[in-house]
Formats: sequence, structure tokens, C-alpha cells
Amino acid sequence: MDFIEITEEKLDVNNISQMVTDPSCGAISIFVGITRDNFDGKKVLRLEYEAYKPMAERKMKEICDDIRKKWQIHKIAMIHRINVVPISEASIVIAVSSSHRKDSLEAVEYAINTLKATVPIWKKEIYADESSSWKENKECPWSKQ
Repeated sequence: MDFIEITEEKLDVNNISQMVTDPSCGAISIFVGITRDNFDGKKVLRLEYEAYKPMAERKMKEICDDIRKKWQIHKIAMIHRINVVPISEASIVIAVSSSHRKDSLEAVEYAINTLKATVPIWKKEIYADESSSWKENKECPWSKQ
């Protein structure tokens, strides 16, 4: 079972972990991406995310489908927050359950790397000096040109 969502709501890591919990599984691996307060010596006040929601959710589903082809996975939750994400709050939570840790650990790493490279979600950093910067993901094929 896959739980995929783009939301404006604050992400609750415990609730997302519960989405993938199952008595048949011995492992849950979780990636939580949070807003840090600095980048390249600049003080970051917040992040602002935008997404093309229909395509983003479709791409997230494709990532889940790929994961299921590569590893023995039970449940996947992939929830991304958009709009304003304050310092120390989560912008992305990916949780994967499996019988054994190896599959869930590898799947969660694949999920975040592939999401950053392929899903149409854009991040803008807002700095203390009132400047801002749209950030490219280093994983994106077009950022390597």
C-alpha cells in the first residue's frame, strides 16, 4: 500500500510512521528532510515550496512502483509539504516498511534521491537580508549541464 500526498499541512513524522507500520514487518526506515537555518553563510528564515501537484503525485507514484520492482517492500509513505516551511520543520517524510532493514534502507535512499531528481517540486530559500534564491537540486539531470 502506498500513501502519497502533497500537502500544505505540517508533517507529523509519528503519524506517517504509523501509516507504514505492520506486524509482519521488522523494519521501518524513515527519511525526514527539514529546513535548516543557513546556506552558504547566509541566515535562512524559511523555505517556500511550489509544486505542479498532479504531475508531482504521479511521479511519486512511479517512484513507489519502481521501489516495489527492486525491493521486497510492504508499505510506502511519501508526503511532501508545500508553501512555507519554517526552520526545523519537515518538508518531506518518506517511510518504508519491509521484513528486513536492508530493503527499507535502500528503498528510502532511492526514494529521496529519485524524488529530488524527477518530481516537479521547487524550493525557494528566504534569507534574513530579505533576499531569496530558487534552489536547483544537484540530483536533477538539467543542473549538471
